[in-house]
Amino acid sequence: MHDTAPAYGLWSLVLVNSVVFILFAYSFFKPQTSRDWRSFGAFSAFLVALFVEMYGFPLTIYFLSGWLQSHYPNVDWLSHDAGHLLEMMFGWKANPHAGPFHILSFIFIGAGFVLISAAWRVLYDAQQTRSLATTGPYSYVRHPQYVGFVLVMFGFLLQWPTILTLAMFPVLTIMYVKLARGEERDANVEFGEAYTTYAAAVPAFIPHVRRLFSLGSSRGYRHG
Repeated sequence: MHDTAPAYGLWSLVLVNSVVFILFAYSFFKPQTSRDWRSFGAFSAFLVALFVEMYGFPLTIYFLSGWLQSHYPNVDWLSHDAGHLLEMMFGWKANPHAGPFHILSFIFIGAGFVLISAAWRVLYDAQQTRSLATTGPYSYVRHPQYVGFVLVMFGFLLQWPTILTLAMFPVLTIMYVKLARGEERDANVEFGEAYTTYAAAVPAFIPHVRRLFSLGSSRGYRHG
């Protein structure tokens, strides 16, 4: 017996999931400045584009339908599970929600939100005392919140890749890099030599491997 429940056209689910995840991200990030709102707005647009294809209209499936059907003829590409393209293409057809890409996506998404939340608490405390944020996640990278957003987006791409979100991902990543550079210029003006010293010791986006696996305290950044 075939499942007659519609796989797409569920616009109420598009709305509900978009609102829930955007509010969830807002609770972690808590944007305050215009720069914060730009980065959060771009991330929200990514989520909306994702859920439109996940529950509304599968543009990617339709666009690639000829190629997909010829290379994977035994897959019902109009079913909801088929939207998990990586799981389908690599043969995890029984239950894509338990597939390796889906599980890995949750790891990236969870890690991203945890990083955003932890970084916000450190940054908030630093802003209250008008000091430089250098502890916690900021002792590993200078822009942990932007790294967190990228991790979340990458996780969703592993789970449900679409043409639009694949196109948006590098654009948004470049935008976050530019926003980070703007923040660095502002911090350099405000904190001067203290920020120069900090920036020389802590990488912008990708932490040093030895720092990640060190057993030392993460209470602050370290030289060397």
